[in-house]
Amino acid sequence: MPKRKICVITGSRAEYGLLYWLMREIEQDPELRLQLIVTGAHLSPEYGLSCRDVEDDGFCIDDRLEILLSSDTPAGVTKSLGLAVIGFADAFQRLRPDILVLLGDRYEIMAAAQAALLANIPIAHISGGETTEGVIDEAIRHSITKMAHLHFVAAERYRRRVIQLGENPERVFNFGDPALDSIKRLGLLGREELEERLAFRLGRLNFLVTYHPVTLYSGCINSTNELLTALDSFPDARIIITAPNADTAGLGMKRVMEQYAGDREGRVLYRTNLGQLIYLSAMKHCSVVIGNSSSGIVEAPAMKTATVNIGPRQEGRLKAASIIDCRENRDDIIAAINRAVSDEFQSGLADVESLYGECDASYRIKQQLKAIDLRGILRKRFYDIDLPDRID
Repeated sequence: MPKRKICVITGSRAEYGLLYWLMREIEQDPELRLQLIVTGAHLSPEYGLSCRDVEDDGFCIDDRLEILLSSDTPAGVTKSLGLAVIGFADAFQRLRPDILVLLGDRYEIMAAAQAALLANIPIAHISGGETTEGVIDEAIRHSITKMAHLHFVAAERYRRRVIQLGENPERVFNFGDPALDSIKRLGLLGREELEERLAFRLGRLNFLVTYHPVTLYSGCINSTNELLTALDSFPDARIIITAPNADTAGLGMKRVMEQYAGDREGRVLYRTNLGQLIYLSAMKHCSVVIGNSSSGIVEAPAMKTATVNIGPRQEGRLKAASIIDCRENRDDIIAAINRAVSDEFQSGLADVESLYGECDASYRIKQQLKAIDLRGILRKRFYDIDLPDRID
C-alpha cells in the first residue's frame, strides 16, 4: 500500500517552529511520506535565509518557491501573493500530495490554499478560529477555514467559532496549540549556554522584543520608534530584539531596529533569526516578552513569563493573566513594562495557566491526518447552526 503523502508548507521562521514537531511525527511514521515546500521569508537573505535552518535540522525540501519582492508596499505584497499562487500550482502538479497542511494566516498560506482548492487537494488547517483584529491576517485566516477540509484548533472557543463559520463539527478537532510542544520536547538552554550561543551577556533585568507590522494601520515606523524610545527608559536592561515579519512596512521597521541595536552595542542585541531553541530559551531567561507576537500570547504564559502586548495586533485572542495590554505610545509601554517587572506581578506568574491546551498536539494531529478517510472529503456541506428567525 503506497504511503500517504502529507505536504507541509512553511514560509517563515516562526511558522516553521510551530510545525517542526508535526513534521518530525510525519517523517518518522512508516505509513506516511512527508513532502515539504518552503517559501517566503525562508528564502530571503534580508530575513536570514532560514531555509538553511530547515536543512540543518535534517529535513528534505521538496520545492522552494521564491515569491518575495524587494518592495514591502501593499502592491509589492500583492504581487508576491500572485507569484505564490502560480508557484504552488506548479509544485502541487509535480508532488501530487494526498493532504496539504497549512498553519495560520499569512498571505502565502492563503495562496497555497487557493492553489490546492483548485487542484482538488484536501486541506488541513491548523490554528483556525482565532482572531487577530489589528491585521489583515484576520480575514485571511477565516478565508482559509472556508477552503479547508480538516481543522485543528487550539481552544474550545476557537472550535466553536470554526463551526459557526459553517464547518462540520466532526472535522474540527481541539488538540491544543502545537507551539507548546517545543517547550516540552526541545530541552531549553541554561543561562550560561544561552549567553554563549548569543555571544551576549544577560543582566539582572532582561527583555525579549518581537514587534511585527500591524497591517490594517499606517504608522508602523512611528509605533516602532515609540517602542524603542520606551526601552531607553530601562538603561539597566539587556534587550534581545528579533526581526519583524516580511509584511507591509516590515523592511522599514527592520532597518530602524537594526540601527537602534547598533547604537547600543553590548546592551541591545538584534538578530534576524534566533531559531526556536534559542528564542524559547531567551523567553525562559527574560523577565518579560515585549511586542505584539503570538508567542507572547501562547508560549510565554505556558513558560510563566510576563508579556507586554502592544497595540491591536492580537486583539480578540484568549489572553492569560500574565499578559498586559497597552497602546502604541511610549508612556503606556513604559507603564506596562514597569508593572510587568514589579515584584508583585512577577510573584503571581507561578499561578498562570495556559489557555491553549497541553503538549502533544503534533502527535494527535499526525494521527488524525493518518487515519482520516479521504473518500468524499472534498465535498463540503455548510453546517447550519439553529438561530432565531431575527437577529438584531
